[in-house]
Amino acid sequence: MATKAAFIGLGVMGFHMAGHLSKAGYELRVYNRTESKAERWCAEFQGHMAATPAQAATGADFVFSCVGRDDDLREVTVGHKGAFSTMQPGAIFVDHTTTSATIARELSGLAQEKGIGFLDAPVSGGESGAAQAALTVMVGGPQEQFDRAQPVIESFAKTVKLMGPSGAGQLTKMVNQICIAGIVEGLAEGLQFAEQAGLNGKHVVDVISKGAAQSWQMANRHETMLRGEFDFGFAVDWMRKDLGICLDEARQNGAHLPLAALVDQFYAEVQSMAGGRWDTSSLIARLRVAKAP
Repeated sequence: MATKAAFIGLGVMGFHMAGHLSKAGYELRVYNRTESKAERWCAEFQGHMAATPAQAATGADFVFSCVGRDDDLREVTVGHKGAFSTMQPGAIFVDHTTTSATIARELSGLAQEKGIGFLDAPVSGGESGAAQAALTVMVGGPQEQFDRAQPVIESFAKTVKLMGPSGAGQLTKMVNQICIAGIVEGLAEGLQFAEQAGLNGKHVVDVISKGAAQSWQMANRHETMLRGEFDFGFAVDWMRKDLGICLDEARQNGAHLPLAALVDQFYAEVQSMAGGRWDTSSLIARLRVAKAP
């Protein structure tokens, strides 16, 4: 009998992730708040559409989610007609949303009370990684649950690693976002400096990318940044959500994040330029606006 799975949230990432589960042969039910997306998914992949998270989770061995914020995750798990209400004993809920570690620990405790598993498993790699089944998944939760879920997660991931107990996956994702914020700001400043200095930005990157300055952002975003095109990745609105989570956690654990806090405010400026849906490389746009006459 095929392993039964459910996927809740068919946005930019979830649509592809659920598709890979279907292609891998899992018997899949999908739920999305906007039904048209679920209908479009069902037209493209093998699977069935569910009317509620509870219906999607009924009889599933694994229930996956990739939604927006803490409140969205709480709603699809323990809210009205949430997945936890129908999950069978021993089933595992795997959450790929980027959330606070607080809600990850909260839902892990509630799941344990119900005799089900819960893994916080945020991802990195963007839409291209989801489409190519090349995501990096950082997981928090019990070893036994991780061992059971890992082969299923590998349907859409190239790297899956258990980082520690519940909440550790989300904490690791926070580190990821903190590092990206600094890298993108540095790249934006470097490219804008090159422009002001009269250098050919592409030629500069061709040289410095062979040395210690190289990064994924440089390799994949420098050309679009130089062209002022910002429709190729993770949106500013979502990055500000993630950095807010990082800053909240830092206030609790005593970490100091001066650069992350500064870049968060730079992204607020991009939002004020109507760039909330631009990708995170749009930091260079605010520098161009702010440059000296």
